[in-house]
Amino acid sequence: GGDHTITYPILQAVAKKHGPVGLVHVDAHTDTGDTALGEKIYHGTPFRRCVEEGLLDCGRVVQIGLRGSSYDPHPYKYCQDQGFRVVPAEECWRKSLVPLMGEVRQQMGEKPVYISFDIDGLDPAYAPGTGTPEIAGLTPAQALEIIRGCKGLNIVGCDLVEVAPMYDVSGNTALLGANLLFEMLCVLPRVKT
Repeated sequence: GGDHTITYPILQAVAKKHGPVGLVHVDAHTDTGDTALGEKIYHGTPFRRCVEEGLLDCGRVVQIGLRGSSYDPHPYKYCQDQGFRVVPAEECWRKSLVPLMGEVRQQMGEKPVYISFDIDGLDPAYAPGTGTPEIAGLTPAQALEIIRGCKGLNIVGCDLVEVAPMYDVSGNTALLGANLLFEMLCVLPRVKT
C-alpha cells in the first residue's frame, strides 16, 4: 500500500547508509515529473527528487513496463537524459523477461540496489486495484521473472506500492501484491529459500 511518495524518504535513508544506489523500478509511469498542482512531492515525482538529491546511481537505474498516459509528448526523455535504461511495456509483450534480467544483473553489478515495484506495472486484467491503471501491462509471470531475476544482487531494500484493494472487489490485486512482496523478501541477500 501507500503511493509512490513513500520511496523518496526510504531512498534518502538508504543513500545515507549506502551512497547512491541502483534501482530496479517496475511501473506503468516514470514517476519523474517535476510538479503537479504546484507541488514538488507527489506520487509522480519521487525519482526526479531522488536524482536531484544524488540518491540514485543513474547509470544503474532500469525502469520496466512503462506505458500509458503522460502530460509530456516525450515521457521518457528525462529518464534517458539521466542515463536510465527505459524498457517500455511493448518491449516486454509476449516474451520471457529472463534475458532482460540477465542484462540488468550485469548492469547492477555488486553495488547496492533498491527494488521499487508499482502494482500498476502489471496489466489491470491482473491488478485492477490501483489508482492509475494503464492497459497493456506486464503479466504476473513476468513480474516473478523480474523479481526472481534480482536474486544474488546486493539488494538493500524494496517496496511494493499503489495497491488499492477497495478498487478490486475480487481481492486479486491484494493477493498478487502480497505474493510479490513475499517474492521480494525471498531474493534479499542471505535469505535461504
